[in-house]
Amino acid sequence: MKKLSTSLIAALWAATSLMASQAADIVAKKVNVDLSRVSYSSDVWNSAVFSEVVLYPQTAIVLNDKKANEINAVTKAKKAHVSALYDGKQIAFLIKWADGSMNIQSGYQSDTYADGFAVQFPAGVINPEALPYIGMGSEGRAVMVHLQKAVKAHYEPNGQGNVYYQLNPNQTELFEGELEAFNQKVKAIGSNDYEKLFIAEGFRSTTEIKDGTTFSYARLGYKSEGWMGSLSRPLKDVYVDLNRGAIPVAFAVWDGEKMGRDGLKNLSAWLSVELEGNGDGSALIMAVNKDSAGDAVAGKEAVATNGCAGCHQVESTDAPNYMGPSLSNVGGYATAAYLRESILSPSSVVVPGYNRNAHSNYMWYTEENGKRVSTMTDYSWLDAQTLENMVAYLQTLKAEVE
Repeated sequence: MKKLSTSLIAALWAATSLMASQAADIVAKKVNVDLSRVSYSSDVWNSAVFSEVVLYPQTAIVLNDKKANEINAVTKAKKAHVSALYDGKQIAFLIKWADGSMNIQSGYQSDTYADGFAVQFPAGVINPEALPYIGMGSEGRAVMVHLQKAVKAHYEPNGQGNVYYQLNPNQTELFEGELEAFNQKVKAIGSNDYEKLFIAEGFRSTTEIKDGTTFSYARLGYKSEGWMGSLSRPLKDVYVDLNRGAIPVAFAVWDGEKMGRDGLKNLSAWLSVELEGNGDGSALIMAVNKDSAGDAVAGKEAVATNGCAGCHQVESTDAPNYMGPSLSNVGGYATAAYLRESILSPSSVVVPGYNRNAHSNYMWYTEENGKRVSTMTDYSWLDAQTLENMVAYLQTLKAEVE
């Protein structure tokens, strides 16, 4: 990629300079309560202040699942309400979202999908203008993901390592009263908690954390046609440092009724969380929340002129184009800074390919010295105003909110 000139960098900064103080998306109130095991039903939330956030449909890549694609042919963004608290050592989040059906996954079925939620943090924020890619992180910019799904009670693992109680009742030698007593013991140790932690630094790098080096406590409950999900975790551990004036966070929710799973969910962009009274977080809040100052109308024309539709589906009404990820909702889950980086340095984050629906001659990336290099044109030659106009237009690409 061509190096950006000093004048271009200065122009970009001028186009996005902070004209007035930005408000954080979410404010984490400090409390004098131990939050290490707070759940969605804890009294500590009774006086909490909630912020409305929007979760947009993930549409970058079309799944190879005809039924799922039909069900999700028309997708809308979801509103959710989020609150945050911290006690000086722990931080806790509560997210509420509407869902007219309860979808709970059973370990005995492979054709059902669960409702659930995830909370994501960057592993470290060195430059708030260069946050990791939403969902999977990016090379050198890892993310930590907390995942919680709605599942039926299960016995493996049950936390006790007793394989005897993981048996199907039909595989025991017990009958009548003895079998009833056995089943009662199984029920007593059963768990419907499905909490997993992952670290990721780019596509295909997601790794579950099982070494006990971090602790979190997530719970999920359903009430009045909606889910409530809570997460509490340390402000700082070996993976992330959240003990700052402001931090980025992202949320995702899955709808099992719509066959939601990896690649099919609703997710937010990076959101800014101000930790009340914990220092100055204005730089992070500005980087996350500042929209482009460009002209979206001129940006639409520039996107067309520069041939973006040759590889991408740009708007949702355009025909699918499998030569690159769809941009039809990119404004919903990408910051202005990420969009700039994607245009100027397309190899910074490379979506894996090729897509099975693409032509075999059109790979999304090549490999050079063991690194993926995007086949997208490098647009670092664009003048600053055209770039900002394109970013402004791309930020308008987002689904209608239901």
